[in-house]
Amino acid sequence: MHPSISKRSGLTLAIVSIALFMVTLDNLVVTNALVSIREDLGASLEQLEWTVNAYTLSYAVFLLTAAALGDRFGRRRVFAIGIGVFTLSSAAAAIAPSTDALIAARAFQGLGGAVITPLSLTLLSEAFAAEKRGLALGIWSGVSGLGVALGPVVGGAVVDGFSWHWIFWLNVPIGIALVPAVVGLLRESRGPNATLDLPGVALASTGLLGLVFGIVRAQALGWTSTPVIASIATGVVLLAAFAAWESRTATPMLPIGFFRNRAFAATNGVSLAMFFGSFGAIFLLAQFFQVAQGYSPLEAGLRTLPWTAMPIFVAPVAGILSDRIGSRPLMATGLALQAAGLAWIALVTEPATAYAMFVPGFVMAGSGMAMVFAPAANAVLGSVRPDQAGQASGATNTVREIGGVLGVAVLATVFTGAGSFTTPQAYVDGLIPAVWVGVAVLAAGALVALLVPGRQAAGSSTTTGIRRPSVRPWYEANPS
Repeated sequence: MHPSISKRSGLTLAIVSIALFMVTLDNLVVTNALVSIREDLGASLEQLEWTVNAYTLSYAVFLLTAAALGDRFGRRRVFAIGIGVFTLSSAAAAIAPSTDALIAARAFQGLGGAVITPLSLTLLSEAFAAEKRGLALGIWSGVSGLGVALGPVVGGAVVDGFSWHWIFWLNVPIGIALVPAVVGLLRESRGPNATLDLPGVALASTGLLGLVFGIVRAQALGWTSTPVIASIATGVVLLAAFAAWESRTATPMLPIGFFRNRAFAATNGVSLAMFFGSFGAIFLLAQFFQVAQGYSPLEAGLRTLPWTAMPIFVAPVAGILSDRIGSRPLMATGLALQAAGLAWIALVTEPATAYAMFVPGFVMAGSGMAMVFAPAANAVLGSVRPDQAGQASGATNTVREIGGVLGVAVLATVFTGAGSFTTPQAYVDGLIPAVWVGVAVLAAGALVALLVPGRQAAGSSTTTGIRRPSVRPWYEANPS
């Protein structure tokens, strides 16, 4: 254990990181099992899509609500319940007798994941002093990156060596061990509101459901189709109503004033751009090695490791540096590196391109991702009061998820407009323009990162005892 980390803080870091690892591993592990699920359960293409979309929908929709429930009823208690839901739904998915049962289990998995993700960040924030938070967030981000990196590899290995059921059984012993550890070792805490903002919960949940449902169905139904337009429009209207309500209620689940803080708003813009560009590109590039170059799921997963594994090594260092030099230079450099890495990949990609040609681009993109995770979390948490960490965490995780969903949908639409799965060359013809869209969004995100206040402009200390940007934090102007 690092000498600056106390035993209790170290236990908190270990518990929340393992829980987050379980969730991030499951995000990608199922993609390599879809063919086996189709053969075993007789699933249609649309049903296979919903084994992914059911998780994505419930995860994105309940992130804000989960953070609000943790603030109201106790973060440790709700976190433990979330792990229990994720564990039970994993077992249900493993024994699912039909595709419909699997889809339902995946939806509950997404609900459990939506509880675990924001509360892991909130619990971690509370366990560390602000000046040591970067190190903890770096380790937390690295473990999360490990889950992302191992998802395709573990999924491919388990499917090749055992059966698709075991990708879900893997979560069960981890969850069973975590629940008593959470209850027995973590401290309980609550947010600033003594009551639950029920109108806010209803408006946020239904608004996000409409928005995300429209986005995930856009690639299949078309962006101009009536269901997609109606769903997205309804979601936008409900979210606008949510913002209006939150600006008036005395106990908001998400204080809209957060977005008047430049650090909070710009950092969320950075997260949106990064998840849009990176996850949209990963979605297509992970399939390139199987579709265009004929590798097995396991072989394809191993070949993406120079990209997906970089956060394991770089994120802890980035977390430490964010405490010393601030988040802005790391985030701007990280997004620029990701844009450069994807541009490299777009320039060298052909059906017969040697694998070694992809490695420099993968390393740049993966290192860039790692340079954003912890500094972005640090910047968001540093822009609000400590007791508002749950609200801020729920908001930033929701923005990230919407960015990832939107990136996959938009880049997949660009792909299908220019190429197809019919031949290796047709796949490359669609892949390259889609990747260039990702490059453009990541480059725009690098410019947004420059809007985050730097440490050079820091003024006097605030309630957290660390230096803050000269731009006045929202919570100083709105102490209530």
